[in-house]
Amino acid sequence: MQIVTTIEELRSIVKWWRGEGHSVGLVPTMGYLHEGHKSLIVKAVSENDRVVVSDFVNPTQFGVNEDLSSYPRDINRDAALCEEAGADVIFHPEPEEMYFSDNCTFVDMDRLTKGLCGKTRPTHFRGVCTVVSKLFNIVTPDRAYFGQKDAQQLAVIRRMVRDMNFGIDIVGCPIVREEDGLAMSSRNTYLNPKERKAALILHKSLSLGEEMIQAGEKDAVKVKNAIVKNMKTEPLARIDYVELVDGETLEPVETIEGPILAATAVYIGKTRLIDNFSYHSVF
Repeated sequence: MQIVTTIEELRSIVKWWRGEGHSVGLVPTMGYLHEGHKSLIVKAVSENDRVVVSDFVNPTQFGVNEDLSSYPRDINRDAALCEEAGADVIFHPEPEEMYFSDNCTFVDMDRLTKGLCGKTRPTHFRGVCTVVSKLFNIVTPDRAYFGQKDAQQLAVIRRMVRDMNFGIDIVGCPIVREEDGLAMSSRNTYLNPKERKAALILHKSLSLGEEMIQAGEKDAVKVKNAIVKNMKTEPLARIDYVELVDGETLEPVETIEGPILAATAVYIGKTRLIDNFSYHSVF
């Protein structure tokens, strides 16, 4: 496995792979990899001849006063996980390699980025769409792999690929959880023991809402209110949002029908965590 730091070298490698007739998978990450990322890489390895994992903390998707400087980084740890999972190349550029000093071009989106995380992080998805577009142009993958924990991101990327005619298959992979139910996240490392225990309220509250729906509840407001009420039983939790939205348009819903996404963002102490579940009605 190689660690590549320049666009030129990565393009050269991919060109050689293409010349040999190989298919290429891409797993975009911000590094500090965990078992959730590993599941994406394993999936990519199973479906492609060659796999690139990008390991890049993208500055353009962090807002003012967000955790860019403190975001965890450990390329040696990441390399060991990638090699174990079967990846061929890690793309680990510096920001100066990805963005010209006078860069003034971005990829942005309407509608899907206005609610949920976009409501309180207004520039976040512009940064996501821009860096993912750049990675797609650099790697030219056949398939790209994203986790369903970042459900809004997954929906945004799918719509961007459709609207911009990228011709890349976007593969969504299930949320990977700790044994106690906490969704795996690089930001979990910020939590002290007390906060780590408190963070379980996200999955517990969403599970309550999911059980209500499975029992036949169709009123989205009732489900949302039950999730919020349970969240508020945890003193360390500060809710950013709890929403039930259409699984494709991400517009709020009043009635549970068709594919829906129940998503939440919650601050545990100073750490912002997200979690969700999807529900597909059979009616």
